[in-house]
Amino acid sequence: MTAASSAERWQAVLEHDRHFDGRFFYGVKSTGIYCRPSCPSRRPKSETGVQFFADHVAAEIAGFRACLRCRPREVSAQIAMVERVSRILRDRADEGVTLEELAATVGVSPFHLQRTFKRFSGLSPREYQQAQRNDLFKKELRSNDSESVTHAVYAAGYGSSSRAYEDSGARLGMTPAQYRRAGMGRSIHYTIFDSTIGKVLIAMTEKGVCALRLGDGEDGLIAELKTEFCNAHLERNDVRLEPFVDIVTHYLGDAGEDTPELPLDLRASTFQARVWQALRRIPRGETRTYSDIAVELGAPNSTRAVARACATNPVALVVPCHRVIAKSGSLAGYRWGIERKRRLLASERK
Repeated sequence: MTAASSAERWQAVLEHDRHFDGRFFYGVKSTGIYCRPSCPSRRPKSETGVQFFADHVAAEIAGFRACLRCRPREVSAQIAMVERVSRILRDRADEGVTLEELAATVGVSPFHLQRTFKRFSGLSPREYQQAQRNDLFKKELRSNDSESVTHAVYAAGYGSSSRAYEDSGARLGMTPAQYRRAGMGRSIHYTIFDSTIGKVLIAMTEKGVCALRLGDGEDGLIAELKTEFCNAHLERNDVRLEPFVDIVTHYLGDAGEDTPELPLDLRASTFQARVWQALRRIPRGETRTYSDIAVELGAPNSTRAVARACATNPVALVVPCHRVIAKSGSLAGYRWGIERKRRLLASERK
């Protein structure tokens, strides 16, 4: 998610919005005190009476004192702790690191670390390390220095190949050997058709749909597919995918269905999968904000991570990321174009 604008920050201050805690601080010019957005203290009458800061250090350099009610330094300390633990887990992705060991390192209880880490990152420390280990596994698989899948398994810190397959299968969307070869030896069939919102590409493996993309021209859509699955055997097959085309076309008409029901074969981190599942629960004709999704996932400070998960959604419409908007009510970004997002939302509200 992009940095909040001045107007969005001021609105967060007016609403005492705790979802913005840690993303910025505000100083009250008349009192010389700086606070977190959720502070319960009385608000200045206008935005001209405040000054925004990215962190507590900048606020104090500017001469502001920390509020005794909301204790903004504590939020900064929590963020610093989460960042420190994140670095440890990234640096030791190939090792076994226990929650107790991490807690002792940063000087807090395991319970406090678990709760705070999940609040700011959207994942538990264990889930975060699993995601880091899986990223390392994928890097090893694609590395020219990786002699085999077995080599990548142990280089990434997995104790056995079965554990690696179990941990990474859903995230890779293909077997580790296939991923290592960027889909080499795998057949992906695709089709492209015209719709009310432009060109639509659907691609599927033997397990299900791996891409559903929107665009203005066939060449661009095919080029994207070839980039992602550069070593796979891509074949256009309009006949085989005709039933899927009918489902999407029916949905884009006034079918009244929440989302197209298609079998899927996706790669996703643990957090991406949780976000995409939450998006599929948004009813047709309704919208949610990024912070709404973060709260639903039990991680209210993970709005940026939610936005990134929306931006990397590989299956438009099926995972309806177009139903997520900014807290200000603006449409924010959309991978396949703001105008297309506006038309989708308008058609769903009929």
